[in-house]
Amino acid sequence: MADNHTTQAETNGVQKAESAKKQILLNAFDMSTIGHLSPGQWKNPVDRSATKRNLEYWIELAKLLERGGINALFLADTYGGYDTYEGSLDNCIRRAAQWPVTDPTIPISAMAAVTKNLGFAITASTSFEPPFLLAKRFSTLDHFTRGRIGWNIVTSWKKAAFKAIGLDNPIDHDERYRQADEYLRVVYKLWESSWSPDAISPDPLNDSYADPSLIRTIDHTGEFFSLSTRHIVDPSPQRTPFLFQAGTSSAGADFAATHAEGIFVQGNSPAALRPKIAAIRALAVSKQNRDPQSIKFFSTFTPIVGRTDEEAQEKYAELKKYASTIGGLVLFSGWTGIDISRLPLDQEITAADSLEANKIRGILESFTAEGDTERPRWTPRMVAERAAIGGLGPVAVGSAKTVADEMERWIEEGDLDGFNIAYVTTPGTFEDVVELLVPELRRRGRYPAAETEGEEEVTLRERIYGKGQRELRADHVGSGYKYDVYVEDEPFVGKSKGEGKE
Repeated sequence: MADNHTTQAETNGVQKAESAKKQILLNAFDMSTIGHLSPGQWKNPVDRSATKRNLEYWIELAKLLERGGINALFLADTYGGYDTYEGSLDNCIRRAAQWPVTDPTIPISAMAAVTKNLGFAITASTSFEPPFLLAKRFSTLDHFTRGRIGWNIVTSWKKAAFKAIGLDNPIDHDERYRQADEYLRVVYKLWESSWSPDAISPDPLNDSYADPSLIRTIDHTGEFFSLSTRHIVDPSPQRTPFLFQAGTSSAGADFAATHAEGIFVQGNSPAALRPKIAAIRALAVSKQNRDPQSIKFFSTFTPIVGRTDEEAQEKYAELKKYASTIGGLVLFSGWTGIDISRLPLDQEITAADSLEANKIRGILESFTAEGDTERPRWTPRMVAERAAIGGLGPVAVGSAKTVADEMERWIEEGDLDGFNIAYVTTPGTFEDVVELLVPELRRRGRYPAAETEGEEEVTLRERIYGKGQRELRADHVGSGYKYDVYVEDEPFVGKSKGEGKE
């Protein structure tokens, strides 16, 4: 009898420990293009990347991710090609290295129609369109998805993208973030401040659907943006979409600590990520009085999963046959501003090799930062060997147990909250995650249980923060713009506004 009691106590202790483990949040990372982070796989007979211009691709992918309980489909986007490598766009086009690219917002409604729980995070830039237009589009998407939409906020940096909209040069890095900060405050006003929760009050007898006195005109006169309008869309389930952001430069970290709810970080090792994450959490506390754990950090992670380690290694060997080395170098050069075609094969890459002002500073730093004991000695030869699978982010090859072990290491050592799962082939990588990896994570108490039939639908924010937290948390800067507490800012006084910067 005593032995039975002891066994039960031990069991209870194990269950308690399991329930206390940090739950791992998984987003599927895709892009509406032929070659995302593993260019060349369109040649692989099992890959369907070249069918992304067919709506059926997105519908079937959404069903698969829903079946696996994936948190969200995170869709990257870009507004110009990568032309740093050899000083030309030709190899970007020839290798289908994030070219061509279609609009990621278009298939969202179709995917939402065949799912109940899957969230959708869409990349959109603060550099290329007025805040009013973006606010209208995201409010619409939040309605159509029943509150499952997120916005990955980016400040655009590619010279080719600015030329496409008629500007010769990108906006300076730090000024882009100042502009983005004002942009966010404008869309908060539209999403949070314009409509009273009671504005819609249908009264058929008096031919009145909404009360205009409860829909406020936003009069914003700022350094970069001016508008005078009521928000044209009624409040959506989340009002403000869940806010993702990627950027760990000094200006990017300040912006993230203020606005982001989820942050996308890059690093060669969890040890390299941990201080970056700690610094942003500390900024969130000191400058914004936010709960540091309310900010969720995600890293790119490319799993190659088999039923055994040996099977996974065989998959990896097969995948490497189709990898486009040049395509990987095109992406690396574009991200870092280093024309790697001009460097000797075995010369170590340094920050001084980046000759372009416009690049992703966080990615460049991850390749060149000193003091990262797990950072390899990056040379053009090594980049050529590794760039075409996983975009030079972490790649884990093995059984579900082996890959889950590596995920747990990154979560614990890096203080991460989850991963953006990058595919090598699609839907193959995602099928392996759903069928092999998710069950293993659930066995470890690291992943939410499958949704049961009839369970209440929740918004994307509720999936991350818990039921009941549909709108921005009270400690988020956007909550200061809610209808009941809103006070319009004083008009900007200073240098002339940045006309044309919208």
